[in-house]
Amino acid sequence: MTTAPKPPPHDDDAIREHSFDGIQEYDKRLPNWWLLTFYGTIAFWIGYWFYTEQSNMRPSPEARLEQEMGRIEAAKLASAGSVDDASLWQMSRNAVFVEAGRATFNTTCASCHLVDMRGTDAGGIAPNLVDDTWIHGNKPTDLFRVVDKGVLEKGMPAWGPVIGAKKTSEVVAYILSHHAEPQ
Repeated sequence: MTTAPKPPPHDDDAIREHSFDGIQEYDKRLPNWWLLTFYGTIAFWIGYWFYTEQSNMRPSPEARLEQEMGRIEAAKLASAGSVDDASLWQMSRNAVFVEAGRATFNTTCASCHLVDMRGTDAGGIAPNLVDDTWIHGNKPTDLFRVVDKGVLEKGMPAWGPVIGAKKTSEVVAYILSHHAEPQ
């Protein structure tokens, strides 16, 4: 029985000259899709490394942890239900509460008290909220009551029914964040 001679190999089917354990390998290029995926992965890694390690655009893990802990504490404070002086001062030291209160203050209160809360001292029509003089009491619960129930004879509307208890406590926390807690 005669075997037919092997046809000469094409360039794509060239076999490498070395063999290992009797195994020979084809000498083929990697497919373009594989090379594109490989080089794309390298480019992505360089960009991701620059973003996470060098650019400081992404918050550090410690900052993200602090932010998440603040959010959890804000959720606990909001669900407590009771509003007393201690809880309002604690809310005023929580960044999540203060930021939410600032947003509410800027949309509802800034028209009278101004954005910088200086009120009549800066040309507004309502009292200054950053000085140490409190017209309707000197405790955070007094401030909460004023925002919640209003003082109609002085022109302060009752914001409690409009914005709700949570947003009212956020606004009070924002105002208190500009003051030092008494010792």
